[in-house]
Amino acid sequence: MSAVTELTRELVAIPSHDDETEAGDFIERWLRRETDATVTRDEIGNVVARRGSGGESLAFVGHHDVVPPDDEQIDGDEYVVEKRDERLHGRGTADMKGAVAAAMCAFRDSEVPRTSKSRAQPDGANPTTELVFASFVGEEIGGEGARHAIENGFAPDYAIVGEGSTGYSAPSVTDVAIAHKGRRASTITAYGTAAHASEPEAGENAIYRAGEAVDTIRGMDGPSAAVFGEDVEGSIVVTEIEGGSAWNVIPESCSVTVDERTVPGERAPLSQVEDENVEWTVDQDLPPMACDDEAFGQRVLAASDGAQNGDPELVTKPHATDAGWLAEAGVTCVVCGPAEPGEAHTKDESVSLDVLDRCYEIYRGAASGGEN
Repeated sequence: MSAVTELTRELVAIPSHDDETEAGDFIERWLRRETDATVTRDEIGNVVARRGSGGESLAFVGHHDVVPPDDEQIDGDEYVVEKRDERLHGRGTADMKGAVAAAMCAFRDSEVPRTSKSRAQPDGANPTTELVFASFVGEEIGGEGARHAIENGFAPDYAIVGEGSTGYSAPSVTDVAIAHKGRRASTITAYGTAAHASEPEAGENAIYRAGEAVDTIRGMDGPSAAVFGEDVEGSIVVTEIEGGSAWNVIPESCSVTVDERTVPGERAPLSQVEDENVEWTVDQDLPPMACDDEAFGQRVLAASDGAQNGDPELVTKPHATDAGWLAEAGVTCVVCGPAEPGEAHTKDESVSLDVLDRCYEIYRGAASGGEN
């Protein structure tokens, strides 16, 4: 069993859906024991380690919180972790303690040059002079840890966020995502005047007004954008409706929920539904991500290509990640990690052992300028 697999197994066994403290303790202890890095732990539990200084900084970024496990994924005080069919099974293996473990080992084992360099030249080959590791809390509840870190000065030049990018261009190939969608969740609330249903003309039907707003939304096109020639297609859809108080009462209010998958630089024009009787409230806005430096994307792609037999590509990803918060703050990001589509948050979540080791090599290669 490789060092990355063994570290993944240890980290996955630690429950971190209600409280990330123990998992953060484990990561902090390991970094202090295994590296010469400066390691810090902030007041909400983010773990950050730094090696080197000056010039270009590259961060390996992950999170150690997970969604609640299914009953069969937990046994007493530990999560169940099993090795079967060259995969590691258990809550958090794919999302995303496997990537965290690969990043921890790569952070420890990468050489960090002492010479100062500027940001990557067009060939993307400059070596990193400050290497950063960060594992955040609260990613699964809207990026709480990433936002806290950014508000308190976390600002590397570049970041590789270890969320899943394997199996997008072809099965088992670990690609490099240079963009991903965000998610904006909204509530549209229409107001009317209650009346007895036997005299509908005496009231104003809020459901009808909400229906008009729904028709407007149905006529909207989903946002779209292109990043380095790769298309990112968003969407907008009404997902819930709630209104009325009784079968014989004209409803005075009606609310609909809107799920919008956003793309870099674009949003659907939802303000069009607003008037004196209809209000629009944004409940959550997870930002999309677009890499703003193609040379960096190519640098990580070169490292990915050198770490596997397949032919990785620059791709886009449908899910929001902490890369969105980092990109919004001015950090040049890509997403590259072992998880495959459909693995995260499932009762049979698992990750390929070979791909865990591959991601370790990709991260090391990216730190050295794109070569393994």
